Amino acid sequence: MPYREFRIDHATGPAIVSAPLCKQRPWPGVKPMRAMFLGLLCLVLPAACTFGTDERDGEGEAPPQAEAFQAGTDPLASRDPAPGETPAGGTPDRSPRPVMQAQVVLERLGFAPGVIDGREGLAFANALKGFQEARGLPVTGKLDDASRAGLVKWANIPATRVVTIPSSWGAETFAPIPDSMAAQAEMAHIGYTSMVEKLAERFHTTPEVLAELNFGVMHFTVGQEVRVPNVGADAIDPSVVDNKEWLATLRSLGVSTAQPDVARIIVDESEGWLKAFDGNGRLAAMFTVTTGSRHDPLPIGDWQVKGVAYNPPFAFDPELFWDVPDSAEKQRLPPGPNGPVGVVWIDLTKEHYGIHGTPEPQAIGRSDSHGCVRLTNWDAARLALMVSGSTKVEFRH
Repeated sequence: MPYREFRIDHATGPAIVSAPLCKQRPWPGVKPMRAMFLGLLCLVLPAACTFGTDERDGEGEAPPQAEAFQAGTDPLASRDPAPGETPAGGTPDRSPRPVMQAQVVLERLGFAPGVIDGREGLAFANALKGFQEARGLPVTGKLDDASRAGLVKWANIPATRVVTIPSSWGAETFAPIPDSMAAQAEMAHIGYTSMVEKLAERFHTTPEVLAELNFGVMHFTVGQEVRVPNVGADAIDPSVVDNKEWLATLRSLGVSTAQPDVARIIVDESEGWLKAFDGNGRLAAMFTVTTGSRHDPLPIGDWQVKGVAYNPPFAFDPELFWDVPDSAEKQRLPPGPNGPVGVVWIDLTKEHYGIHGTPEPQAIGRSDSHGCVRLTNWDAARLALMVSGSTKVEFRH
């Protein structure tokens, strides 16, 4: 499926003081859906599963990598071996890492384990449940014998690979983010604070996991070889994305432009997951999410996607939050991956609510939001490429 862009028909954005944040109110003057989003003015901000292609093989599975997009657009992109082939080149990992290997395969197939960390947590269990459900296996959420047999086709995909940090990264400015919103509002972009944070986001992990893979090293420089989780399905076709800032975001997150169409989304508050189904009712993707809290519960009911804001700014309005004094000043924060709603806002027909990214990927599934649905930036970006103005959304307990 080619990449699709459409914009919000009225600008909305989440409202929050610190991640996780979420409520929002409309902002006038945004052009209608299906036009390319170039400059959404969001009102507020708070704190998914790529396929290499949407073509299916005879077993109804997506190939791990879209061969048509292999043409040298990203030096960090994965190069998966064909079934039965031995991975080419590279320094072998000193450890087998079976859980991480399952994570990188599940993510390729559309069942996102959140942060790739080699650990059997909630997100990994949800990813396995999605895989098991889609394959007609017993849904246990465990890497059991049936699941191992189902994943054996991709057993030759390594858990990790070694990459060289591109020289182009040396031109990027890394700076700490001030605590005060007033100071953040003066920034041009709420970007990454360090190269290790950027590297971790590109490979869907955390700086701590990178340190584990690299003998405790936490500081990296351009030209350095680094062992990273072997995330894949990251091929990008630049010819199908007119919005160059969004294209750069997809590349920085390792998110492919080839995604399946999603007709329906279900978010289960008690289970902490989001399921995305295609037009035939097939489970196409599953993500672990963070939803509402006691003060700002998830708005249970049936809604619909109104539009998508790529790299949205954030306008903070204290009147929208129970835990913020109304005397606090309104602020408009610039866009960036460390902004309150991360890199994308999927607007819903429920006013002030949406599905969005986060500056704290390690907190997904472990904390509350102000009523919205949060995913990691990379999962939110992937989901944003799957939806359209006809995608229905169900929030349930």
